[in-house]
Amino acid sequence: MQGAAVAVEGRSRASPDKADEESAKKPRLDLPDAHSVKQELVAPDAAGGGEGGAIVAYSPREELAVRIDKRLLHCPLCTLPFKPPVFQCKAGHLACGGCVAELPCGQCKACVDGAGFFDPCPALDAVVSSTRTECPNPGCKRYVTYHEVPEHQTACPHAPCRCTEPGCGYVGAPQALAGHLHTVHSVPVRAVQYGKASQLRVLVSAPRLVLLGDDDNRVFLLTVGALSAGVTAVSVVCARASAATRPRFACKMWVNLEPAKCGKEDMVLVDMHMRSSSSPGAVVAAGEPTFLMVPPMYLVPAAAAGDGAASMEVPLHIRIDKLSPWSDALV
Repeated sequence: MQGAAVAVEGRSRASPDKADEESAKKPRLDLPDAHSVKQELVAPDAAGGGEGGAIVAYSPREELAVRIDKRLLHCPLCTLPFKPPVFQCKAGHLACGGCVAELPCGQCKACVDGAGFFDPCPALDAVVSSTRTECPNPGCKRYVTYHEVPEHQTACPHAPCRCTEPGCGYVGAPQALAGHLHTVHSVPVRAVQYGKASQLRVLVSAPRLVLLGDDDNRVFLLTVGALSAGVTAVSVVCARASAATRPRFACKMWVNLEPAKCGKEDMVLVDMHMRSSSSPGAVVAAGEPTFLMVPPMYLVPAAAAGDGAASMEVPLHIRIDKLSPWSDALV
């Protein structure tokens, strides 16, 4: 059976004295320093005109785009992608480290005489470490080591998210999802500045609001939902792959109570690590500690609206902070 081919990129690295001789026309990929392209040039004998000794020279760093059968990058025993260390027996059979660890005495089962033992294969380790393929998520354009593709793809900031509006099956990258919600479902969009509080008046009757980070266009979706006894829940999530569970942002939300309603200043507040979701805007779940509960007395009448619960607003204050310096390129 023919295996599918995978596009990969690789390059060789020059010796230190020629490290600056790089191509300015092709994207560069960082690969292990141990690889270089060596060429032997035969120098003619200056005296007799014959062949002289070989001169060893190192060519400048080169980049290659190749296509190979991806079965060559998978362990034949477990079929998972190879990752260092890779092992090879004397007969040439290959196995990954995990499979070799489970073999009795590290013996190769494919060898007829049973005398084949697996040894590390540094050459194939270098190939496996330097084989990269482009992330399949549209908009990412990042090349990832082949055996790391599944981990990257699920945590990639460009991993597709799903629209949760009833009857809508749209799937797209977070930024595209924000545009879809705004143009197709008329969801308002508001820019927020990291590290500073923003004041929002969120209609209870329009329970969706897209927030965009001011310096990176990161997409957050704020959702308003009803809990029991007239309590309103306000939730905010980062539109990002749900597998990316490591918190990237902290969020503080609060609502102030007007003194005229109780004779004193009061507030409800939540300070939390924001979760990520590939289906942002889903119904707020009461069991999740990632929302702000707003009692009815904290709601205010909507501007230029009549009476009724649907005309009430949540006078919300929100502040979003990055938990630590990070970059999408590290994801």
